[in-house]
Amino acid sequence: MELTGKRVVLFGLGVSGMAALDFLLMKGAAVAVSEKRSLSGLSDREQEAVSSLELETEGHSIDFIGRADLIVVAPGVPLNLEVLREARGRGIPVVGELALAAGEFKVPVIGITGSNGKTTVTELIGTLLTAAGFNPFVGGNIGTPLLSALTEPDRYNIVVLELSSFQLDIGGSFRPDIGLLLNFSPDHLDRHGSMDAYIRAKWRLFANQKNADTAILGGDDSLIMENVGKRGISAGRSLLFGHGGGTRAEVVGSTVVLDMGGGKEEFDLKGTALDSGVNLLNSAAAVLTATVAGASPAGIRNGLASFVLPPHRMTLVAERGGVRFINDSKATNVGAMMAAIRSCEGRQNILIAGGRDKDGDFGAAKELVGKKISYMLCLGEAADTLDRIFGKTVSVEKVGDMGAAVARAVSLAEPGCTVILSPGCASFDMFSGYAQRGEVFSELVLQVSGDR
Repeated sequence: MELTGKRVVLFGLGVSGMAALDFLLMKGAAVAVSEKRSLSGLSDREQEAVSSLELETEGHSIDFIGRADLIVVAPGVPLNLEVLREARGRGIPVVGELALAAGEFKVPVIGITGSNGKTTVTELIGTLLTAAGFNPFVGGNIGTPLLSALTEPDRYNIVVLELSSFQLDIGGSFRPDIGLLLNFSPDHLDRHGSMDAYIRAKWRLFANQKNADTAILGGDDSLIMENVGKRGISAGRSLLFGHGGGTRAEVVGSTVVLDMGGGKEEFDLKGTALDSGVNLLNSAAAVLTATVAGASPAGIRNGLASFVLPPHRMTLVAERGGVRFINDSKATNVGAMMAAIRSCEGRQNILIAGGRDKDGDFGAAKELVGKKISYMLCLGEAADTLDRIFGKTVSVEKVGDMGAAVARAVSLAEPGCTVILSPGCASFDMFSGYAQRGEVFSELVLQVSGDR
């Protein structure tokens, strides 16, 4: 994308906006900033960065952004804002950071998306590549904004990006050398409007791939396999991971069996932090992707042995009196909640769920909940919805806050059961984010278990 001398309006700052600003200035663009906050509401760094730029604050006006050659928005900005609709109506392109990055990377790029497991798999691939001698940039939808990789390109010899549906939706001609799609479950339907639109946004990961590229897909996911036939894959090579025949990285018990056609490699994860139904699949995806990128089996084994799971993702908080307490606060959609429930042994488990509903199909979880959960504690805005859907399947109790949920779970728990926080909802009705929700849960558990 030719940016030199173009008037580019940056629609909001924040972490990704600041990375975009640095990149745009490096490329010679004439940057103007439209920011909904007041000038005093900007951080010191933000104020310094915009001090010499054309700037509007306290809202976005068509008079300001309508003079742009290009508008760059952050992933979370709703694309149906009236001012953006009017700008598009005038023929002004509205793009995201991925579109800016398209064609700019001088090293191989791995793009990872899916409804659940993106962060774990992205960080795991980064760990495997590092252990195999690579120097990866790991970022995107987690941690460091992806455009930061382009402002210091000599620091990395491979780029690993977690990509959200929001980013891909406005990704322009972005093309990963290796595109990894983990799974599909209903998520962000409040943004996309339908499951088909959500899948279409995710599928853009493969839209610009060419014959030299590789697509890696979750073979267990029926929606993925259905859309392979429906939407097609343009990459020259497509590989599957999962269970059963036809997969190049197969989960067999607690082992990932890799078969690239030249003999099998086995990666035993028994007893490790990755030894769960969810994370064995994540490991298979990561092992296959790292192998395609050029990592050696020895490096992959070292990486698997050293990997530490990100917080709030099936994290064991405590085990007391035969009761396990699991923090899976990152499970913000129904699919993630179901994956967590499947990992529970037995039938007498206690689920803490609820928060802000993202228009998820909770009915899809009824049968699984009936098999694995004996008691459900519901909180937040979705409590009434969960009570209505699951009340005839299991015992459901609505609680006022996380403290009440943990206290009640402790009183109900019996040896051999798991108490799992896997909300299936966003956290913003009660918390600043899933991380704070998980931290509050964990602290309460440690208090009642005597570790605080």
